Amino acid sequence: MATKLPLVLFLSSLFIHAALAAFVCEDLPNDVCAFSVSSAGKRCLIETMAKNDGSVEYQCRTSEIVVEGLAEYMETDECVNACGVDRKSVGISSDALLEPQFMGKLCSPNCYQKCPNIVELYFNLAAGEGVFLPDLCERQRSNPRRAMIELMSSGDAAPGPISSEDIHAAPGPSSDYFPASSPVPSSPAPF
Repeated sequence: MATKLPLVLFLSSLFIHAALAAFVCEDLPNDVCAFSVSSAGKRCLIETMAKNDGSVEYQCRTSEIVVEGLAEYMETDECVNACGVDRKSVGISSDALLEPQFMGKLCSPNCYQKCPNIVELYFNLAAGEGVFLPDLCERQRSNPRRAMIELMSSGDAAPGPISSEDIHAAPGPSSDYFPASSPVPSSPAPF
């Protein structure tokens, strides 16, 4: 019996540690909320709550958007800066894809190849607009002005949802810009 006690204590401490270490969006401070993913694999986002006195309070909440393969993930400050995103923004819009300066940062190697969570989010936003982000980034690198014109005119429309096989098997240089280790979205994010 005495030899089993340390084993029982060790196992119970593991269960307690696992229960206490759950990554819950509502427990995160607002300054690290955006671009984080909970233990359940759901995106964290900043929401506004109106108070009785008319002021607005910001709170970290769990969205219903599931991110494959990135549970308990918090994007680094380096990635936030490299990609040109803001943790304090409420909501994310595909309108950012029309901004040449933002696209330059998003498509830069420091963001695109090193920040899978942010890239996956904007990949989904682009797909929701009928655009294949790797192709848009390729055009951004070669002719930024033309890339924006094509996006605005929907000239870069994709035929339908993109699978991971499509991304990694895409012909030409665009497949080189979506790192194999990055998560691949299965459906557009409704942000």
